Amino acid sequence: MRTLFLAALLTSACSPRERGPASLPPGDYEPRAEDDELPLPRERAAGLRNDAFARAGVWRQPAAPVSSVDFRANPPGEDAFPPDAELVCKFLLKPSRGRTPKFHCVLPDGEVIKVKYGRRNPEAVAEVAAARLLCALGFGADRMYRVARVRCFGCPPYPQPYFSWLDSFFSREGHYVDIAPASIERPFPGKRIASPGADGWAFYELEHLDPARGGASRAEIDALRLIVVFLADWDNKAPNQRLVCLPGGDDPAGACRSPVAFLQDVGATFGPLAVNLEAWRKQPVWADRATCRVSMKTLPYDGATFVEVDLTEGGRKLLASEMSLLRDAQVRDLFDAAGFAQYGRGPDANRDVDGWVGAFQAKVAEIADRPPCPTP
Repeated sequence: MRTLFLAALLTSACSPRERGPASLPPGDYEPRAEDDELPLPRERAAGLRNDAFARAGVWRQPAAPVSSVDFRANPPGEDAFPPDAELVCKFLLKPSRGRTPKFHCVLPDGEVIKVKYGRRNPEAVAEVAAARLLCALGFGADRMYRVARVRCFGCPPYPQPYFSWLDSFFSREGHYVDIAPASIERPFPGKRIASPGADGWAFYELEHLDPARGGASRAEIDALRLIVVFLADWDNKAPNQRLVCLPGGDDPAGACRSPVAFLQDVGATFGPLAVNLEAWRKQPVWADRATCRVSMKTLPYDGATFVEVDLTEGGRKLLASEMSLLRDAQVRDLFDAAGFAQYGRGPDANRDVDGWVGAFQAKVAEIADRPPCPTP
């Protein structure tokens, strides 16, 4: 009975189409060995991780002016997927956190990608929009692609790694499942810096960033806090943020010369409870406008690791100067290309792209069109 219930639940939330027998197209399809974690000597891991965090950056000047960003385009690069891409991959049974529809799949060259899908899955749209916005503004984020179709060979009808026993039971060799459209996640470039008990970072740790040692400035930290409040990213438990060493920044002793702290999982945004226009519209940016205080205490889990704080004028001005450059057409492209108009959960307002644009620009105005924050 439980199996039938879960299968029915997944069916109602997803939209893949199973196809008949077919042969896997030519390719290797052997998962490449992952070299995504900085090897730290166990006896020094905690100290090296904490040292890297103290020196971490959280923001850098965007490579292109925000006003020139094309939010309809997928992330650039030699290995980029165009929006009309139709990918072929082989299902990989691999557990994953969270209960929303997603799975891992191996491309012909051995790269393992994470696929998020389903018209009723908020992560499949919210994370695309949030990650693209963060990147455009100069913050780190995973690379999120929206593609026309993923053809998954060996997939169960409704893959969901949280219930890996279901995936194992229903996986079918020699068959494929078409998922259209789909969102593809690729990690932010770099090696993860972690130690036992510290897989990621919490917002209350931001006070340990030290600009005197090369870490982010208070203005940059406050800009990060402000964009998190803007997005209503309440699911900010430590594993949902990542500390990485940029490519080429590690040394043989285990230290990192170029650490970056960023938001790794931003699927529970534009809510709270993700992709809920009315709730997001009503959620104010400022807990206390006079003092520029931001808080998440009214959000689920009291905002998780987020600490209530009065922001500096430098942080407000940094984010406001970037976000004020966004044009209505760009914001519309942000939501439209992410698939908000096709989202299948909740009232019709959740699919109203113009409504999302209006709410977005109203929040930008809350940040930009106000007196300067008080000097501490």
